[in-house]
Amino acid sequence: MAANSFGEVFRLTSFGESHGQGIGGIIDGCPPRLLIDHEFVQFELNRRRPGQSHLASPRQESDKVEFLSGIIDGVSTGAPIAFAIWNSDQRSGDYDHLKDVYRPSHADYTYQAKYGIRDHKGGGRSSARETIARVVAGAIAKQYLREQGIEIIGYVSAIGSVKLEKSIPVPDLKNVEASLVRCPDVECSKRMQSLIEETKSEGDTLGGIISCHINGMSAGLGAPVFDKFHADLGKAMLSINAVKGFDYGSGFDGVRMKGSEQNDLFVEKEGRIRTMTNNSGGIQGGITNGEEVFFRVAFKPVATVMRDQNTIDSSGNKVLMKGKGRHDVCVVPRAVVIVEAMAAMVAIDHFLRNKIYK
Repeated sequence: MAANSFGEVFRLTSFGESHGQGIGGIIDGCPPRLLIDHEFVQFELNRRRPGQSHLASPRQESDKVEFLSGIIDGVSTGAPIAFAIWNSDQRSGDYDHLKDVYRPSHADYTYQAKYGIRDHKGGGRSSARETIARVVAGAIAKQYLREQGIEIIGYVSAIGSVKLEKSIPVPDLKNVEASLVRCPDVECSKRMQSLIEETKSEGDTLGGIISCHINGMSAGLGAPVFDKFHADLGKAMLSINAVKGFDYGSGFDGVRMKGSEQNDLFVEKEGRIRTMTNNSGGIQGGITNGEEVFFRVAFKPVATVMRDQNTIDSSGNKVLMKGKGRHDVCVVPRAVVIVEAMAAMVAIDHFLRNKIYK
């Protein structure tokens, strides 16, 4: 199986399965002499792990990361950084009834069609547990970016029919983390939580939207043809499990604007060239312009519902599939850190690529 790596200069290769011994990765291209804050890496993993609250999957995993190479005395050496997170609560027997059954809207059938074999225990490589490796790499990328004055913050802006109606300035991480659903608006957070609890009682699931800000980006990152900054951001976000859509700046809303309304006029401000508005989302011609990079990621409802569903097995026989297992009603709150991690990997990769032009 190919295509398990992401990035050009800062490159992550992930490995492992949801119900195997563990998940891990190798980070190639991390700059040397970077002080690695292990507590921060673990903090990021804790934001993603299951069992955080009654709203998340009850699977209990500590998700403790173990670094195997590339770090000496807490500092990166420039060599590949290998790491592993061991699984401890994988209850593979829970999936025995699905060995020959194709779950609706899961990767079971397509995985089988492509490889002729699949890991029915938790979905194997198609499981969202693979994203643990991305969070580790993203946490290290964030630490490097922070030294360059670049900060990334995401938050939940919609769950199901409940959404933030007002635009908000870049939220503080503490306000995001204070909410069980990672929405910085207190009232909206309460309504989102109530909707999740109501939907859980119905045995159903929900999707939502994560908004993300990248601040401190200099002008000039990205390339004008195939490696546009927003193209790499889009690929990064669409590679996350359950993601159905990505837009940046004015995005799909911009189609209702006229060109004269959409255009970001240039001005000189604070001693440098700025734009009066930011409908471009900080990116023009595939290259960052120094303004805030702002984008949104849409997640579909979780495919596993706690209801009986009609499907077929690998022999084409009709099957009534029972809804059971340990799953999130809505993955969106746990996915905020994954979105940030992928954004951080795109940002550091383009930052390092751009150094050859300096």
